[in-house]
Amino acid sequence: MSNTTTRLAEIEVSYRPKKVHHPIIKSSADVYYHLLRFFPEETISLQEQFVVGYVNRANRLMGVYEMSRGGITGTVADPKLILGVALKSAATGIILAHNHPSGNLQPSLQDKEITKKIQEACKLLDITLLDHIIVVPEDAYFSFADEGLL
Repeated sequence: MSNTTTRLAEIEVSYRPKKVHHPIIKSSADVYYHLLRFFPEETISLQEQFVVGYVNRANRLMGVYEMSRGGITGTVADPKLILGVALKSAATGIILAHNHPSGNLQPSLQDKEITKKIQEACKLLDITLLDHIIVVPEDAYFSFADEGLL
């Protein structure tokens, strides 16, 4: 037997608190306002993108993880990566957001399924899924929380 250990790859999240204003998330409108800037105007109608906001106990937005960029009709939302970042950043809540390049505000079956899957995983870790919003190029959004889907 060897005494050498194998090192595992690790997600790196840095925590460097700064004296900056972290906005408090109180509503889906706040979520939309603070996460919309992560959907570039030049590609919001072209390709799907998935981002995750992480909040502390005071619902202050600590940071945003740009999870993925996909194609015209879909992108990846990996629960393991989403929750890995939540654990590494000591977040108590998460907010999911993605865009629909088509302009259709209604969540697809896949949108509903991944939201439920992430919500169940969050419960196991005592993390709250606060909302999942869908943004479209026409300056509008759909909120799972507002519509009673969480």
